[in-house]
Amino acid sequence: MIFSSIVFLLYFLPIFMLVYFTVDKKYKNAVILIGSIFFYAWGAPNFIFVILLTTFLDFYLVTWMDKSTNETTRKLLLSISVAVNVGLLFYFKYSNFFIENVNHALSIVTVKQFHWAKLILPIGISFYTFETITYVVDVYRRVHKPLTKFWDYQLYIILFPKLIAGPIIRYHELADQITDRSHSETIDNRLTGFYRFALGLGKKVLIANQMGVVADSIFGSDYSQMDTLTAWVGSLAYTFQIYFDFSGYSDMAIGLGKMMGFKFPENFNNPYISQSITEFWRRWHITLGNWMRNYLYIPLGGNRVPAYRLYFNLWLVFLASGLWHGASWSFIFWGAYHGFFLVTERAFSGKLLAKIGKLPSILITFLIVNFGWVFFRVEKIKDAFRYIKHMLLFKTNSGTTFDSEFLMWFVIAILFSFFAVTKRGQRMQDSVYFNEYTNTKHLWVWGTCLILFILSVGSITSSGFNPFIYFRF
Repeated sequence: MIFSSIVFLLYFLPIFMLVYFTVDKKYKNAVILIGSIFFYAWGAPNFIFVILLTTFLDFYLVTWMDKSTNETTRKLLLSISVAVNVGLLFYFKYSNFFIENVNHALSIVTVKQFHWAKLILPIGISFYTFETITYVVDVYRRVHKPLTKFWDYQLYIILFPKLIAGPIIRYHELADQITDRSHSETIDNRLTGFYRFALGLGKKVLIANQMGVVADSIFGSDYSQMDTLTAWVGSLAYTFQIYFDFSGYSDMAIGLGKMMGFKFPENFNNPYISQSITEFWRRWHITLGNWMRNYLYIPLGGNRVPAYRLYFNLWLVFLASGLWHGASWSFIFWGAYHGFFLVTERAFSGKLLAKIGKLPSILITFLIVNFGWVFFRVEKIKDAFRYIKHMLLFKTNSGTTFDSEFLMWFVIAILFSFFAVTKRGQRMQDSVYFNEYTNTKHLWVWGTCLILFILSVGSITSSGFNPFIYFRF
């Protein structure tokens, strides 16, 4: 089940919210837990048992660890919990990739290859694995006490708004909200939560889906026959698709959480107005960046190491980020690509970008990101280089045309991607997303979001194209 489906929008969500808002306070967590199990089992009935089993094991391992006063025992239990969760992630997500590469190496030396039944990837496994790790590590570091009830821990992991594609919420950020959020279950939060959900739905359905249809068509065509304009339109369409697809999902998750009284961390902050790749990664998938910094980069030494080691750590973290996104050499290359620019910015190019001014820096950063998305989108690295070659050939084709509806949404995508580049645009955006609401403001935003919701539902019913890119991670 996905947020932008008719089943979710017109059946699951209204029924769930009706029950949630009417039951007594002491039953609300039970309603969320049952709804979350049903939500996940709808699309992955076999894998729901993997989550339920691992949460059971983790809860008791961490409880035992917290009660122990022996540091060796605590480290052992920490290691077991992390090993089980990372092991499951590697088994389901990377086994196929590992066996394929081993078999390729064996074929070169004419040795008998392994026979392997390909595994199906459980939906959202990368996201909830990272959250299980934050639970055990936060408790081990004594950042926060563990939850006392098993069902509360399972709710933290399986909470349906953020279960499939984040945001990745660290345990200490959500722990107290699970046990008591009565102070935030207000009419105002329910309304503004709906606004955030509707805006995210519009981003996903009305912009990302429109970009995705054209991007899929172009990336699925014969690259050898492609002219430069088509190649650029394809790369830009995918650049806007992945942003509005994922930020739209994050908006919907944050909005749903807010309607239930939860406060989720922000996951995007206008990444395409970044003036460097370093800034881009502070604005893109913020919760993943925070996770990588706190649970990988800082344990590796962070900024408290010599320059050569710092550069290596940065590059290694982004290599891991690429591998986290997918089990293929293209994703690994994409991570290394971003790591390269982060290192060069730390070494010398960051000062150059700061000197040339705001708009040139934004343009250069956007182009670097745009070329990077080609490697993210194309399955094989050599095909990605072929695609980029056609972006740079300046090959013309007078017969290349795009329909007016796509061009309209393309212009809208550009507008909203760079809307906050000015202070006035930033203030207008903050007014909708973060500032206090008066009755008059509620009235016009409610009307706008209701229209947006209706248009989105209408678009879903008339189109068969409705994937979420990050669901496969």
